Amino acid sequence: MEKRYVAIWFPYLATDWLELRKPELKNSAFVFSAPSHGRMVITAVNLHAQKLLINTGMVLADARAIYPALQYFDDRPGLTNKLLNKIAEWCIRFTPFVAIDTPDGIILDATGCSHLWGSEDAYVSDIINRLQSNGYQAKAAMAASIGAAWAIARFGSAPVVDKEKQVTALLSLPVEALRVEQSTVDRLHNLGLNLIKDVVPLPSTSLRRRFGALILQRLNQLLGKEQEFIQPITPIEPYQVRLPCLEPVARIEGIEMALQTLIEQLCGRMQKEGKGLRTAVFRGYRIDSHTVEISISTSRASCNVSHLFHLFQMKWSTFEPDLGIELFVLEATQVEDYTPAQEGFWKESAALNDAPIAELIDRLSGRIHPDAIQRYLPMEHYLPERSFKKAASLSEQPITEWKINKPRPVLLLEIPEQIEVTAPIPDYPPMNFRYKGKLHKVVKADGPERIEQEWWIEEGEHRDYYAVEDEQGCRYWLFRAGHYDQEKKTDWFMHGFFA
Repeated sequence: MEKRYVAIWFPYLATDWLELRKPELKNSAFVFSAPSHGRMVITAVNLHAQKLLINTGMVLADARAIYPALQYFDDRPGLTNKLLNKIAEWCIRFTPFVAIDTPDGIILDATGCSHLWGSEDAYVSDIINRLQSNGYQAKAAMAASIGAAWAIARFGSAPVVDKEKQVTALLSLPVEALRVEQSTVDRLHNLGLNLIKDVVPLPSTSLRRRFGALILQRLNQLLGKEQEFIQPITPIEPYQVRLPCLEPVARIEGIEMALQTLIEQLCGRMQKEGKGLRTAVFRGYRIDSHTVEISISTSRASCNVSHLFHLFQMKWSTFEPDLGIELFVLEATQVEDYTPAQEGFWKESAALNDAPIAELIDRLSGRIHPDAIQRYLPMEHYLPERSFKKAASLSEQPITEWKINKPRPVLLLEIPEQIEVTAPIPDYPPMNFRYKGKLHKVVKADGPERIEQEWWIEEGEHRDYYAVEDEQGCRYWLFRAGHYDQEKKTDWFMHGFFA
């Protein structure tokens, strides 16, 4: 497929932004300025100021001498970058490949996108019209190379240039279209090389010797002889499907139809590649330039269309279409290998029964919290808090077996909590202990069970664990850190609760 790029140029980006916030400035000449070497220098001008021959780089005092009524404002560092980032995110509705072209432009990889608008002219016109309706003056051009689109957007007149006519359209442009340093441009003008057609016939060795290697690279990129790449602001997920709408969709019935279509497309592709999704995001790009989204997660890789649709449907209350959504995007942000149940039909495995359990867990987690239900696997550690881990999915297999030869509490504290004990006796559990301000009298006890510190991980004292029961019949798991010592206080800790 033939590559097509769109370059968008904002000649008055910063001043347009200020006019949106101060409409009274629209018919006035004003500039941004910043201190430079002890003088205030103009960093941005609006259209009215430019018509008065006031340009960036001019000293503010000289500009005010030309036009005393000139209004000026302090420059805002980083403003243009923030604006470009925001506009670039908005441009994702036109293509997933959007890159920032500092200091005043955006580049779109529009390959295979314009047919959704009917034609390339309609595609570019829609971009410009929407930007202008949002208050930003912009020019755009589509061409077969990034360099050509950049040059035509700033110095050309036709918004769309066919690949066959591209070279002809570029030859009449000024040398400023080469995207080289201003010093190189000035030297070219001094030599009488004012247009691209004056530079193209010159030998490459002469150009390199006089102006460096950059001018050759830019010339080749301009003419499409050297490939140029962009860095999208949002990394493109390998499993992503998009659904643009001819008319904005605001009713829930239309949104459900769009989601159903996207899930079917995504699952169909992943099934062919032996993949299933674990996490996914459903985004809607609204006509008011805002984005809404909902996300889901599954306990194991899934390609079940109805199940995934139901997980999204449970979160409709947070998905606000407002006046309408013009683009729907579904991304599988985390995928895993997936084996359909049919492949294991003749195998004696309990894995076939996992699908209903996994889907039940997904629905319960969706209603409560994504981490409300967890599965744990044993780990090869001695300390209780390290002897297990959270399973990544229902299908993850343990690397060791659960130790069931000794009792363990049903609720284990992630971090042991220190308690106060009374009447401690060497190698015996305490007679009483105070936990969270409440005094407990020990009536039964079992232990001790000594668990040594894992010295290869960290240093520390051993622990002597006791299973104790108080006068209310509640059972606890306590431990003493280290040996009993009459000369110093021995620390005791609460670590768990038995049923």
